[in-house]
Amino acid sequence: MNFEITHPFHPQRGAQFVLTRRRNDWGEDRVVFFDTHGKLRSIRTSWTSLAEPDLYARASAGRSWFRIDDLLRLAAEVAELKARSRA
Repeated sequence: MNFEITHPFHPQRGAQFVLTRRRNDWGEDRVVFFDTHGKLRSIRTSWTSLAEPDLYARASAGRSWFRIDDLLRLAAEVAELKARSRA
């Protein structure tokens, strides 16, 4: 079975590989494959075409890459970093 790397920021986005196996490593669902150099690699399944459709992404229909709670958390972390740099 073939799969494609679909993560928007992965350097190999769009590359297709043959699935060797799928397993749970480090508490994550991962796919295992051989890269173009023959080295065994693994990647999060959610970064591939084998992932279940993300409900938020489906509902937003490409209008937004970010969830509100993620943006609020990011804003809080940025504010905390700014406060630390002033101290």
